[in-house]
Parts: sequence; C-alpha cells; structure tokens
Amino acid sequence: MAERVDCVVIGAGVVGLAVARRLAMAGREVILLESADMIGTGTSSRNSEVIHAGIYYPTGSFKARACVAGKHALYDYCAAHGVPHKRIGKIVVASAESEIPKLKALQQIAAANGVPDLEWLDKAAVERMEPAVRAVAGLLSPSTGIVDSHGLMLAYQGDAEEHGAMIAYNSPVIGGKVTGEGVLLHVGGDDPMDLLCRTVVNSASLHAPDLSRSIEGIPPETIPKAYYAKGNYFSVLGKQPFTHLVYPMPEASVLGVHVTLDLGGQCKFGPDLEWVDELNYDVDPSRAEKFYAAIRAYYPDLKDGSLQPAYAGIRPKIHGPGEPQPDFLVQGRDAHGVPGLINLYGIESPGLTASLAVADEVLRRTQAGNG
Repeated sequence: MAERVDCVVIGAGVVGLAVARRLAMAGREVILLESADMIGTGTSSRNSEVIHAGIYYPTGSFKARACVAGKHALYDYCAAHGVPHKRIGKIVVASAESEIPKLKALQQIAAANGVPDLEWLDKAAVERMEPAVRAVAGLLSPSTGIVDSHGLMLAYQGDAEEHGAMIAYNSPVIGGKVTGEGVLLHVGGDDPMDLLCRTVVNSASLHAPDLSRSIEGIPPETIPKAYYAKGNYFSVLGKQPFTHLVYPMPEASVLGVHVTLDLGGQCKFGPDLEWVDELNYDVDPSRAEKFYAAIRAYYPDLKDGSLQPAYAGIRPKIHGPGEPQPDFLVQGRDAHGVPGLINLYGIESPGLTASLAVADEVLRRTQAGNG
C-alpha cells in the first residue's frame, strides 16, 4: 500500500536541494529522493563553479531573470551562511576587430537584463588587467564570481533538513502513475516503496525527460527529448598568470573554452561542446589539440604539452545540434494537465547561479495551483 506524502522532490543536485529547502521553509512536508548515495554527484559536481552575471541570455526570458535574481540572492546567501565564494570578476574578450560589434551588443543585452555594471576595456586596459591576454577589446563583468559548489549544496541541505525535509539516498524513481488522488511514485533501491504524492517536483536534470516518460498519465507530447552535451575540461601544469576569469566571445549555444580559476587559485580551461549519445565522463586526451587552438586565440603563450585532462560534465539540454537554445522549462499543470506536478527541464548553465530563483518560482507555482 502506498504511503501518502505531501511533497517529493526528485534529484538532490543544486537545484533540487534549493527547491527542497524553499518548500520546507514554506511549511511543506518534503522528501527528497536521490538515486545516488550522496548529494550532488551528477551535473552539479561537474561544472565550472561560476556565479554568472546574466550577460548572455535573451532579455525577458526566465533564464535571464532567474540568473540575475539568483546571482544577487546567491551572494547574500553565501555571505550569510559562510559558503566560500569570491567576486573574482571576468573579462569577455574580442580577439579580432570583427568581434567588437558583437561585444558591444553583449553590453547592451546585459544592461537590458539588469546587469548595467559592465565596463568597456580597450586593448591597453585588457593588457593592464591581464598582461598575458591578447585582445583588441574586452568587457569587464565585476559581478561574476566563483563559489564552492559542494559547500553551497551542503548549506542548502542543512537548511532543508533544519526545516524538516528528509533525504532518501539510493532511492531511484523507477516509474509511477497519475491518479485521482495524486502522483503515485514507485521507488526502487534497497528499500522499495510506493509514495502517493500531493506534489512532485521532477528535478532529475539529465534524467528528467526519461523520468517523466516512466510515469503513466503524463502526456508524452509534453515531454521534451533529452540531449547530452558533454563539456570537457583540461587543467594546466604550473602557475598561470590570470587574476580574472577570461572568456572568448560566445558561440551559438556555449560560452567557449574559457579560463576558470577555483577558490584555491588553480586554473583550468573549458568546457568545449561534444554531443554524445550516452553518459560518459571520460576526457579524451586528443581533444587537447582543439583546446590549444581555442585558448591561444587570446592566450598565445600557452606552452605545448601543458594541458592535462581534468574532468567532464554533461549539460542537460532539451535541444539538439544546430537548434536554437530554449529557455529554462519550468512546466506545471497548465502545460501537462497533471495536478501537483512540476517538471524542471533543460536547467543547464546558469542553473547553479539561478538555483534560489528557480526554487522561488517552483514555490510560487505550487502556491498558485500551477503545480
């Protein structure tokens, strides 16, 4: 017989933890189901740990609004909860005169998105700030930062549990059914159980579309196809000269191979874009050749043989190669017709930055009956 529960969040990545925290703080009884044996083992542990400013995303999109609101909330949260972070700033560089109009357009998009603090840098200014970088112009984003993503997830977990949320590890959702009394979930693992849920938030990241397909009664035409976009990172031997994050001009659906610094000052380059059919986190050393070419466009002094495979992440995309990049999809009853169900699809970058804002949106929808 199924156990009746108020609210289940599926997936203990950074967004799922933020959602569980927010719902618990609003007085909901929350169970967080995680298929792994600890929090944040998937997408949330395999990114660049950047707090994004909100520069690139289409004005008016939920992604843009959530990034900007989430950024401000995240800095406040990290300061209040002792989560290691730093407003390190980043420079977006134009490597050729032909890129300057695109760089100026980025500045305008950022201002329209609520990011008015970008500073235009001429060639000399770029070289003063980053002497090893070669560029004809740049944009300084002072509100871009870095964060200890695991420390952040632990803080979210602590808040959620302090407000009564429970986390069940090794508890994969293996199927379910929409019923007249709620969403019935079949949970596997060492202690299989059936849960009849008033509210379900599908925050399963890469697996969110497949999870929805496993629940009978969710209209299949409302479920997007999942695409896996692998991002490889390479570390670099020896001390590097950078004091800011350095980004090239963005490409169609990625921000390009960029310089990322962690809180310990270690430098890595990435991610690139590799469309894959299966989840595989191995980094192919041969991809380094393309990295050298991309990096030397703005850092010509990169030495041969200095790049080493580091790690890879996979973006939970809901669009394929050559297709326009969609908005974050927070899908409620108005879209799929299932009371009490909210699906989070395609929450890729800047999902970490936007996590608190996405959680607020989920709460708003549940309170409005659109869940």
